[in-house]
Amino acid sequence: MDVDQEPELDNFAKADAKKAEGNREYVQKHYEAALKLYTEAIELAPTVATYYGNRSAAFMMMGTYDKALEDAQTAIRIDENFLKGYYRAAKCHLVMGSIGNATNYLQKVLEKDPKNKDAQNDLRTAQMVQEFESSAFQAHDKEDYRKVVFCMNHILEACPACVLYKVMRAEAYCLMGKYSDAITDVQNILRSDSINSDALYVKGLCLYYQDFVDKAYQHFNQVLRRDPDHKKARIALKKAKRLQTKKQEGNESFSSGKFQQAFDIYTEALTIDPLNKSTNAKLYYNRALVGSKLNKTEQAIEDCTQAVELDPTYLKAYIKRARCYMVTEKYQEAVRDYDKVCKMDRSREYRRLLDEAKLELKKSKRKDYYKILGIAKGCTEDEIKKGYKKEALKHHPDRHSGTTDEHKKNEELLFKEVNEAYSVLSDPRKKARYDSGQDIEDNYMPSDFDPNTIFQAFFGGAPGGFGGYNFGGPPGGAGGYGPGGFPGGFQFTFG
Repeated sequence: MDVDQEPELDNFAKADAKKAEGNREYVQKHYEAALKLYTEAIELAPTVATYYGNRSAAFMMMGTYDKALEDAQTAIRIDENFLKGYYRAAKCHLVMGSIGNATNYLQKVLEKDPKNKDAQNDLRTAQMVQEFESSAFQAHDKEDYRKVVFCMNHILEACPACVLYKVMRAEAYCLMGKYSDAITDVQNILRSDSINSDALYVKGLCLYYQDFVDKAYQHFNQVLRRDPDHKKARIALKKAKRLQTKKQEGNESFSSGKFQQAFDIYTEALTIDPLNKSTNAKLYYNRALVGSKLNKTEQAIEDCTQAVELDPTYLKAYIKRARCYMVTEKYQEAVRDYDKVCKMDRSREYRRLLDEAKLELKKSKRKDYYKILGIAKGCTEDEIKKGYKKEALKHHPDRHSGTTDEHKKNEELLFKEVNEAYSVLSDPRKKARYDSGQDIEDNYMPSDFDPNTIFQAFFGGAPGGFGGYNFGGPPGGAGGYGPGGFPGGFQFTFG
């Protein structure tokens, strides 16, 4: 034996011992210790493919796929027949989402070992990833972000180290409004790559959609400083600035009393970015405030509804909608909104508003004496009399004597209600109790109430005109009518 070769042979022996020791650590899942021993083996014998292959396996188990790939490729260069090197290179590419390269290496494995089950399975996995990727891009173009997440979840099971797929899922989560899920993905990326432009863009997008505008600007600008051609960051920054500008313009117009101008500006602002739920909720609420100033109460209700759909915790929008419901006498809806408000904030004022709405709801379910007389609440005594006179003459049964029995019965009921309404509203004490909702369940009229009594008293009981209709008993007088009735001066003109 050549004595000059003895040190080299000694190094190979030492390296092989290091490898064997590393294998024992690997089996025990002590991957860092195994990695150190494989590295020592490589330093002793840098031309042995197996050592690189083993260290590649250790790197893979530690999740350091770029270094694992580098070692696998080195092993192949040393020994082009080293099958495990091809397979590990394929596996690294697959895990990192480089599907084309993974497929190429897997095909080389199968050329050398056609029955290799692992390679066959991974090749099918690579094909599955390509199919899901294609579906995800199509779904993204259609703004079907739920499907994008579905596809990415399947892909990331096979490609857990692929930054592109993580970013795609994070962006989809963000566009769905699932900001915490998006941030989780983004933070995982930034922990290993703190300046990843795509991850910083998605983080900025999350901040923008949660109305942290200044922080969002910082992230978008940081991305553009590192990557001036980052199209998405540039578009997002421009859109964010335009939206904030329009919102501010609308607020200034509102503060200046230019309500129609403010309404138009808010309307324009709402078209800028339909996905920005937080800002759009505020814009809808602001437009509702303006709409109520412009007497567009129904529009204000619609806008508040849009605001709470975008932000179910928007207390001020519920309060504004409840007030609009009160104005439009939709008391059931007002009660529902004030009840929601009280659950969100138990203040005494909101409880008072809820009680007020409940009272108005009860009042709305009884007869509306003002409506029956065709007069407004808060009317004068003279207006009450005029309203009664008009409605009593309109519905007196004598006027409808030539109609069908059904029509006569209906007019009789209406006439009775007119007199009932007048008996309450013309009595200050009864009117006060009615207006305040006191004794709301009371029946003001006795069961034997005769509307002719009020009618004749109002019109003076003078002879002439129509006779007094007998409610509930046999008709009195000729033709079925009793004495009295309209004063002689009252004449009807029938159409």
